[in-house]
Amino acid sequence: MNEIIESLRSRKSVRQFEHHDIDEKTRELLLSAASEAPTAGNQQLYTIIDVRNQEIKDKLAVSCDNQPFIKTAPVVLVFCADCKKWDDAYRSIGLTPKGAGEGDLFIAIEDAVIAAQNVVVAAESLGLGSCYIGDIIENREYHKELLNIPDRVVPICMLVIGYPTEGQKKRPKPQRCEQKFIVHTDSYHTLNTDELREMLEYKAGEKSYEEWLTAFCKRKYDSDFCKEMTRSAKGYIGEFE
Repeated sequence: MNEIIESLRSRKSVRQFEHHDIDEKTRELLLSAASEAPTAGNQQLYTIIDVRNQEIKDKLAVSCDNQPFIKTAPVVLVFCADCKKWDDAYRSIGLTPKGAGEGDLFIAIEDAVIAAQNVVVAAESLGLGSCYIGDIIENREYHKELLNIPDRVVPICMLVIGYPTEGQKKRPKPQRCEQKFIVHTDSYHTLNTDELREMLEYKAGEKSYEEWLTAFCKRKYDSDFCKEMTRSAKGYIGEFE
């Protein structure tokens, strides 16, 4: 099998790392991989914050939903959708552009996440493990101050990267939903009740579908952290109105 396809199939999130540093050459390879990602208009509408200060890592481990493995990761990268720097460049030569709006934000988010995924693929090829941390979107005011993030710049995802422990290497990758529920031909198809059950029921394990889905809704969709993420996201979007 094509080794890139095999890497994509075998890759899984890693949340425990060996106590090994990542050398500067490898770190640079990861960051340069980000810069090779597809980008709207070749604008690279993102900024990557390479968090090296241990005190900041410690704080992020708490503010991002109390996940201690964040502070032990050798590499912590915050990918920001950046609608500020191009606007600043236009204004620096006397132009009066419209100002970044919600559409600009969406394109910048795409750029930032594509760049992050390039790093994930590069890390896997180098024998490194990684994990996306979406909780960086939460606690808007705190993270803006901690990372000195100005308006019209949104920390959209964080990656933690390191050498996986043996236990993490052996941990099976979670099963994905069948493709027939994920890929729709020509137009969107709203899944009915039976189709939704067929798509998700395997996740229930020994529990009933209803019991598992109720618990999952409470733990994720209706959780306090999810509500906080929505609050913070509204604040970020408000910067573009």
